[in-house]
This record gives sequence, C-alpha cells and structure tokens, in this order.
Amino acid sequence: MKKSSISTIIVAVIAGFLFLFVWTSVPTYAQEEKHEQDARPEKQEQQQDKGRQEQQEQSKDQQQEKVQQEHQQQTKEQQQEKGQQEHQQQADQQEKQQQTQGLQKEQQKAQVQQKKQPQQQPKALKKRQTKQPSKPVQHVAQAEQKGVWQQHRAQNWQTEHQTWQQRGGYNGYRIPKDRYHGHFGRNHFFRIYSLPMQIYGGFPRFQYNGYWFCMLDPWPESWSEGWYENDDVYVIYSNDGYYLYNRSHPGVGIAISVYVN
Repeated sequence: MKKSSISTIIVAVIAGFLFLFVWTSVPTYAQEEKHEQDARPEKQEQQQDKGRQEQQEQSKDQQQEKVQQEHQQQTKEQQQEKGQQEHQQQADQQEKQQQTQGLQKEQQKAQVQQKKQPQQQPKALKKRQTKQPSKPVQHVAQAEQKGVWQQHRAQNWQTEHQTWQQRGGYNGYRIPKDRYHGHFGRNHFFRIYSLPMQIYGGFPRFQYNGYWFCMLDPWPESWSEGWYENDDVYVIYSNDGYYLYNRSHPGVGIAISVYVN
C-alpha cells in the first residue's frame, strides 16, 4: 500500500474516535448542567424558608421582650404606689407618737417633781387656794375675760401646777360615761371665749355642754395671750381626774373640777 493511503486511514480513525468522544460527552454535560439548573430553585427556596424562620423568631423575641418590659413597668408602678402608702402610714404613726410622747414627758416631769418635793406645796398655789372672793359667784362678761385670764396666768407653770394625783385624787362630780363619750374627749374640742364664764372660789370657770368646769391651775406662760379665744381646747378624764388640754400645746393638762350648777 501506498503511504498516502495509510495516512488517510489513520486520519479517518482518529476523526472517528474524536467524534465518538464528543458525541458521548455532550449528553453528560447537558445532564449535569440541567441538574444544576434544577437544584438552584430548591436552594433558593431553602434560603427563603430559612430567612422567613429567622424573621419569625426575631418577631417572637421582640414580642417577648415587649411583654417583659410592660411587666417590669407595671411592677415598678406598683412598688412606687406601695412605697407612697407606706410613707403616709409612717407619717401618721410619727404624728401620733409625737403627741403621745409629749403627754408622757409632761407626766414624767410631774412625777419627778413630786418625788423631789413630796411635802412641799407651791407657794403661789397656796396663795391662790386660800384666796376667797368677795362673792361666792361672780359673773364675767366677754369684754372682761381678757383681764380675768391675765390675772390667772402662771409665772412658772412647772412649779405652780399640780396633778390630781398630787392633790390626793379627784373627789368632785363625775360625768356619766355615755354623756362623756358623746360630748367630751379628744375629738370634741371647742373655744372658751364664746361660753358663759364666772369666778368661783377665786378660780375662773366656764360652762360647756351643761357643766361648769373650774380651772384650779393657772394657764402656762408659754401660751399666747389670746389662747382662750383662738385655740381649740378639750376636756379629758385621765390619771384619776379631769384635765383641760390645748390642741396647740399638746402634753400640757390643766387640772379642772366639774360642777353641775
């Protein structure tokens, strides 16, 4: 054979192999490309689902956080309201304690004074008790009250007054319990200036709710001159006797005796 024929045959064989290789490779490549195209939408859907789940979780977390904030705010407001109520209760209790302490201090002072001078009676008080009026009863007009009260003002109330215990106990008229609780005590206060007034046995007395109340002690020098006109007073039975108290000066009780006429 000629060399040219052999070369032609070899070229034809090589061309056939190349064609066969290309023909078998094209479908495989097409299939792989198609598989990749089919897989892309599935991946996108998975990513979208994942994104939606993350958004839902974030929304859920935000709602829970909002609920917690509202709960914390409500709890804070309740605590503030409770704190205000407790503060008001403490203020009321302190006010009551101060009033009670004022009364206790005066009683303690009187007891100490009694222990120091058990047999000694104040000279000013002796003079007042032995003084006798020109008439058993002397009526006092409102215009004359100021002069009468000035005459019965103490120079040193701590040494001039006496409790009923120091006086040996109360032996005068006693107001019935039902009438006492209905018209007397801390919650039934009044002012003396508008009431009928007399001088009885050398001591001033006034009429209130059907009874005469005679003041056996002078009124403290620390009170204002117009206390009988401007200050609220009340009658109370305490420590085995009747006393007159001034709401503007808590803790100071003036010994008084009760009369029905």
